[in-house]
Amino acid sequence: MSQSSSCACRQPAAPDRYVSFKDIDCDGNARRIMDCIARHIAIPERNNAFWEYFMKKREGGTGPKPDDLFLIHCNINQVRELFETWDDQQALEWLMQLEEECC
Repeated sequence: MSQSSSCACRQPAAPDRYVSFKDIDCDGNARRIMDCIARHIAIPERNNAFWEYFMKKREGGTGPKPDDLFLIHCNINQVRELFETWDDQQALEWLMQLEEECC
């Protein structure tokens, strides 16, 4: 009995979902966004209880320390709102790039 080429046993394994991230510095790009956030919230009128909590989370203050990409991804709407509120077009471009390439 011959096996058909459409047999599941002959199909290549699904590619690693992270192959598309090859040669993209997602960690570096996430650090760049975190630097933008830190720059904004260093200005007292741009900081609030949320951003204080966010930065404590970054240090692992209430649990395991998340990586920057995960933390940004989980709070992407708040990060976007911060940059939009203060009209930081460069940070918005970098955030969009990070979201499209790495999240």
